[in-house]
Amino acid sequence: MSGCSKRCKLGFVKFAQTIVKLITGTLSKDIAWWYYQYQRDKIEDELEMTMVCHRPEGLEQLEAQTNFTKRELQVLYRGFKNECPSGVVNEETFKQIYAQFFPHGDASTYAHYLFHAFDTTQTGSVKFEDFVTALSILLRGTVHEKLRWTFNLYDINKDGYINKEEMMDIVKAIYDMMGKYTYPVLREDTPRQHVDVFFQKMDKNKDGIVTLDEFLESCQEDDNIMRSLQLFQNVM
Repeated sequence: MSGCSKRCKLGFVKFAQTIVKLITGTLSKDIAWWYYQYQRDKIEDELEMTMVCHRPEGLEQLEAQTNFTKRELQVLYRGFKNECPSGVVNEETFKQIYAQFFPHGDASTYAHYLFHAFDTTQTGSVKFEDFVTALSILLRGTVHEKLRWTFNLYDINKDGYINKEEMMDIVKAIYDMMGKYTYPVLREDTPRQHVDVFFQKMDKNKDGIVTLDEFLESCQEDDNIMRSLQLFQNVM
């Protein structure tokens, strides 16, 4: 697998890593290894940049819409096409990608939620444009952009609020994905505890739901969350 193809896969997984850290404060041993691989693969990518001939349609428009340079977009596109020759990723392929990177757990449910956060037009597939737009937000977006994207992921039914049931579904999916290789080791009641702590922090008016404004305000008051958002700011 070429360096940029690995980079495409790691781009998807980077979303999982940041969201996991944001919610749980835990970090899989496997993820730390993938981050090392990602840094190593950057060297391969720099060599491949000189050989990228294909320019995706609308490259200039994507450059204007994202925080990536033209050369970075070329490398990302080559990796995307290597991994997804049809030019789109369906949900099943998306789940297969995550299954490879989380072999000690079941990533299917979390991949389902994440896929629908990527698929902003609800077409049932993720195009390269969807991928790089979301990746641009995560890696180089403003604090508000990153937090809005995360809020949208948590808001499973897209009604503009996060309730405890939605949050529990996300947290359980994350723990299923992480499997047994987490530090510290998780107890059976850990997901419920994290949801309760989340709502204690976020639900300012104690009405049982978290609005976008409450989410933005609470996250920006939390130093741990702010550090998590900066985790991959300079990786590309």
